[in-house]
Amino acid sequence: MLTQALTLPEDPEELRSFTARLLAEVKAQAILIEKLRHQLAGHRAHRFGASSETAEQLQLALETSEIAAAAMTARMKLPDIEEKDKPKRRPIPDHIPRMEVELTPSTDACADCGGRLRRIGEDVTEELEYVPGRFIVNRLVRPRLTCSCCERFVQSPLPSRPIERGRPGPGLLAHVLVSKYADHLPLYRQSQIFEREGLDLDRSTLADWVGKSTALLEPLADAIGRHVFSAEAIFADDTPISMLAPGTGKTQTARLWTYARDERPWGGQAPPAAWYRFSGDRKGQHPKDHLARFRGWMHADGYAGFEDLYRSGTIREVACMAHVRRKFVDIHRSQGSPIAGEAIGRIAQLYAVEKEARGSPPDRRTELRKAHAAPVFDDLQRWLAMRLTEISGKSPLAAAIRYALTRMDRLRPYLDHGILELDTDVVEQPLSQVLFGFDGLSLHASTMRA
Repeated sequence: MLTQALTLPEDPEELRSFTARLLAEVKAQAILIEKLRHQLAGHRAHRFGASSETAEQLQLALETSEIAAAAMTARMKLPDIEEKDKPKRRPIPDHIPRMEVELTPSTDACADCGGRLRRIGEDVTEELEYVPGRFIVNRLVRPRLTCSCCERFVQSPLPSRPIERGRPGPGLLAHVLVSKYADHLPLYRQSQIFEREGLDLDRSTLADWVGKSTALLEPLADAIGRHVFSAEAIFADDTPISMLAPGTGKTQTARLWTYARDERPWGGQAPPAAWYRFSGDRKGQHPKDHLARFRGWMHADGYAGFEDLYRSGTIREVACMAHVRRKFVDIHRSQGSPIAGEAIGRIAQLYAVEKEARGSPPDRRTELRKAHAAPVFDDLQRWLAMRLTEISGKSPLAAAIRYALTRMDRLRPYLDHGILELDTDVVEQPLSQVLFGFDGLSLHASTMRA
């Protein structure tokens, strides 16, 4: 930066040389200012786009640990603890309505001798259930019967329950899980809501229920994964999550990987689904393991860890126009660049074709794209290459254009295959919903499982 008066040389050659140096310095300063403005805009978006509350972070981190511990215990199938070692269970409040269900044997005759069964007592098991909007208690009454002739004892067995010897019914467990993972309502807040209903269900109890439920749901998650990877084309994305490293008190960046299937844009009948996996880092081995059995097209960003999969030929890449567009949007917002603005407009023409093609069969989508999208796509690629020669190679805009040019050849297959998409928004939408629940939360490494 110039901070003092300049003495201009009188010699013409020296003056030209001096002027060239000044122009170079001004150009360098302009590039630096452009970069700093771009970084500042990103910083402001990050700073003001989300907030966190320390107390809630601690609550969420604690319940995550407890859920993981309960899930691990359920998977290990530890032997039952002696009754004397178990904490005393508080009774379900009397004001909760009871709905009595009597489970009687299918016959009133003794299976051994044919004698008539007579009632000598009953066993009652109370199961806390949830009906949307109100709690009820299912009283599972099992009469104890004995044969009047041979004294044979007969009693109906208890039906299968989600948590053995536990009080929650399947409806209540489903409500807690949906509230936590779909509605992003932390367990300590759910506990407060239940307390208003006169029920003492503390956070640790709810965490235990959720942990054991996740163990029960693992086969379902595996089935979802098999369903996703049986598709001809899938969508892949990953996102960073802050994780507390054990024993250090410091955070490290973990990853949440998402793989999705959605055939609705081209009229496919298979239900859409998303499959998630966690890893402590972003090494390429993780997607290799996740995608070991997949064969087909994969929509993804430019993550280098996928390259080995593409080179193997078992997975064919489809790049993402949304990632390309996002870089131009960031520059246009921070700098008002007319080139970035025009790039956004040209990309919008491609999305207009997609809007018209949505829901049509693959063959029709291919026809529309070849007729209307392909000329726009080719012209955009040529236009970007031309603009790149006119601007500084060190500017953020140049970086965005280079990224776009490297991705467009890998995006071109969508023009020829009606089952493919222009971007990976299909996978980013469910991922954003999951991340909303992680907002402001640092996970502990010991609580997560790949």
